[in-house]
Amino acid sequence: MTSTRTRFYLDKQRSKWSGVCAGIADYTGINVMWVRLAAVVSFLTWAFPWALIAYWVAAKFADPKPNELYLSDPDDTKFWQGVRQSPRRTVRDVKSRFREMDRRLADMELYYTSNNTQLSNEIENLR
Repeated sequence: MTSTRTRFYLDKQRSKWSGVCAGIADYTGINVMWVRLAAVVSFLTWAFPWALIAYWVAAKFADPKPNELYLSDPDDTKFWQGVRQSPRRTVRDVKSRFREMDRRLADMELYYTSNNTQLSNEIENLR
């Protein structure tokens, strides 16, 4: 089974019962306490039968989170939560980072390839 970072998984390490709320928190980036509070409120209100059915279905059919995903870097986890929440925004952010790196690289290239006599003299002195 190949694991993908954009799927919903049950989070058994932070689970209280079956890992559904912890998995939702991991998937969305919301604090697990707020997800559990929302689940309790939905169980105690008119949404009780539907919330219980949805919780049971998620617990029954979702896969547990693969071990290699527990070892990921917190920055990596935040990145993938952003991908799940808004793929277009993530692509736009990555493109802007690459554009900025390209601009900085072009500035460095221009500096080193220009007719900078001081730099040329320093390079010649190093030889």
